Amino acid sequence: MSGRIEARLKELGIELPEARAPKVARIKGANIAGNMLYVSGQVPQWNGELPYIGKVGRDFSVEEGTAAARLCALNVLAHAKEALDGDLDRIVKVAKLRGYVNATEDLDMVGGVVNGASDLMVEVFGEAGQHARTVAGVTVMPLGVAIEVEADFLIEG
Repeated sequence: MSGRIEARLKELGIELPEARAPKVARIKGANIAGNMLYVSGQVPQWNGELPYIGKVGRDFSVEEGTAAARLCALNVLAHAKEALDGDLDRIVKVAKLRGYVNATEDLDMVGGVVNGASDLMVEVFGEAGQHARTVAGVTVMPLGVAIEVEADFLIEG
């Protein structure tokens, strides 16, 4: 399906990965409830490959963590697209993002890391991409990934 958001992704040179089924739990990648779309936490994977295994602050720099967060956000969009039958134009607003960074105990830049996801949402959706956000540094993550990002979207129809 081709719409305004698909055109914007193309203009930005952004390709979305495959929306892959969750590996570690019996959950849905995304769930629609009323006019809200909830996308489960997405790890930094590209079509099954996990390039960011480790801790930000030890194995990855803040800049590399930011790239990992952006990759998580691409996966969020892939799951949103799948849940919306390919029509990302149904997204009215990015309501909230949550980012969990697998960080060393001395890393205090976890907010900067998650900016990779936040910035992507604003690039793609413009003003509608501005959102509330929660960020946390954690000591362990599923599969040992460096970051996980989840999102809530207001949708139409």
